[in-house]
Amino acid sequence: MPQGRIVKALAGYYYVQDGDAYWQCRARGVFRKRGITPLVGDEVMYEVSGSEGTVTEILPRTSELVRPPIANIDQAILVFSLAEPAFNPQLLDKFLVHTEAAGVEAVICLTKADLLDDGDKLAEIRRRCEQMGYPVVVTSSKGQSGLAEIRAHLAGKLSVFAGQSGVGKSSLLNALFSELQLETAPISHKLGRGKHTTRHVELIYLPEGGWVADTPGFSSLDFHSVGDITELGLYFREMRERLGECKFRGCLHVNEPNCAVRQAVDVGEIQASRYEHYLQFLQEIKERKPRY
Repeated sequence: MPQGRIVKALAGYYYVQDGDAYWQCRARGVFRKRGITPLVGDEVMYEVSGSEGTVTEILPRTSELVRPPIANIDQAILVFSLAEPAFNPQLLDKFLVHTEAAGVEAVICLTKADLLDDGDKLAEIRRRCEQMGYPVVVTSSKGQSGLAEIRAHLAGKLSVFAGQSGVGKSSLLNALFSELQLETAPISHKLGRGKHTTRHVELIYLPEGGWVADTPGFSSLDFHSVGDITELGLYFREMRERLGECKFRGCLHVNEPNCAVRQAVDVGEIQASRYEHYLQFLQEIKERKPRY
């Protein structure tokens, strides 16, 4: 039985690529009965009858994101603009928690460098991101800067481009791969964000090897991927490095005595803003109500 990868899911169909072959497929009804949903990125077994195929088996996943819904990602390129809309450190930290919880590596891509005239502010933002322990690439789609560095990160991997709408994901992909011509839309100055020009998740095969996914823009993430409040600190790298150093097991790093994380914040080893975001996220998780 042939094996391929789901590269697009749309209107109940799954589009499977197997080398040069490309099949429009339905999923077996047994998946629905078992509560299993095939995802873009899934490696699958399929069979063909006439001009249409059927996905018969989903192979084990190495990773999975709920939002955007995609499987087997090697890394997430988190695209955040330096201007129009302004850089949002709290939302970046939310994305990083999301990717850490999924076990996916992250690369921070700062776009629209040509729109930020303040060199000191750019240096400050870049320094903040690098101190968190993630690779940082500064790009300008108009100026074509930083594109070679992004390409180097993409080669041979399945990468998801994710970020707030309007930050320039599609413009960046168009600059990287001129044959794509993905739809773009101007930023809304009234709302401070862009229109959702990407309607569904779709994988794009790269000439250098590897895949990228242009995903629908979104401005918020929930924390349903974080199973318990005691896990949240594991998804902040600086806190994870201090695992076991707190006096109390299961320390939430709020007001417990002899907390290694708060001590690190006090001496500047953990950014105060990152810690504030941790506290905000912790409260969100505590207030989360089960959905029925």
